[in-house]
Amino acid sequence: MPVNTLHGRDVLTLADLTPDEVRLVLDRAVAHKRMWRQAAGGRPSHGGKYAAIIMLKPSLRTRVSFEVACRNLGIEPVILGPGDAFSRSETVHDTVKVLDRFVDLIVLRTFEQSHVEQVAEHAEAPVINALTDDHHPCQGLADLLTIEEHLERLAGVRFVYVGDGNNMANTYLLAGALTGMHVTVASPLGYQPDPGVVAQAISLTERHGTGAQIAVVADPRDAACGADVIATDTWASMGQEAEHAARVAAFAGFTVDDEMMALAAPDALFMHCLPAHRGEEVTDSVIDSAESVVFDEAENRLWAQQALISLLMER
Repeated sequence: MPVNTLHGRDVLTLADLTPDEVRLVLDRAVAHKRMWRQAAGGRPSHGGKYAAIIMLKPSLRTRVSFEVACRNLGIEPVILGPGDAFSRSETVHDTVKVLDRFVDLIVLRTFEQSHVEQVAEHAEAPVINALTDDHHPCQGLADLLTIEEHLERLAGVRFVYVGDGNNMANTYLLAGALTGMHVTVASPLGYQPDPGVVAQAISLTERHGTGAQIAVVADPRDAACGADVIATDTWASMGQEAEHAARVAAFAGFTVDDEMMALAAPDALFMHCLPAHRGEEVTDSVIDSAESVVFDEAENRLWAQQALISLLMER
């Protein structure tokens, strides 16, 4: 049985994990998914534990998946919104020290990556990044689980992300580096991912010897040729609504449509972390197609997060 090296750890980006730890989470997620679907015995329980789930950005998938995951594990979730934590003059240090007296896990969905890093710095409890403007590690784990379910491999998968160089682009670059997927991000100039994250992904690939190929390009259709997976995300994330019109103009030609999918490998998957702006970054015909696995991704948030929580909580 693999040694659990994740007990008590913080997971703020996928770079906090090694390839072996990513594999540990994915294998645990597969086991949990099978166990709960079959109503099998021997389910792990962490009864008597409490998790603070702090939602400074609202989300259907994040709240429901974390709350259900906690309850499946016997952990009582305490849901906190923007008016409940980090909203007054109290320092991050003081807020976190109070939470530490009540809960065994902190899950934070917020804006700045520096915020979740500050929380982790002061917290005794493990901290999970449930999304920041820069990283979305839980979605990354769910998407790796989904790809492996459908393609039965990760190493060598040709993964193309088309769209804004946002938290999902950053996450996919790191996911590729840790698993050996060949990740290409296609974004317009001025909207490409953080060069620091690109360099980090290349460094992780070399350090772990995964053989991943990392690239950032500006031509989405050239990138799509031969892809095993094409993924996208909204062009204007939460907090960028004022930029929407400018972004729609900048991303002309970046819509994932039937013509772009036809450039990919036969039976290539389409992925989107949702919610989708249909008619902008993706057409109805693609997101509703047989190749679309967007609702598998949504479900797998539950299993990936449940696996991660169980590993962080157990000795």
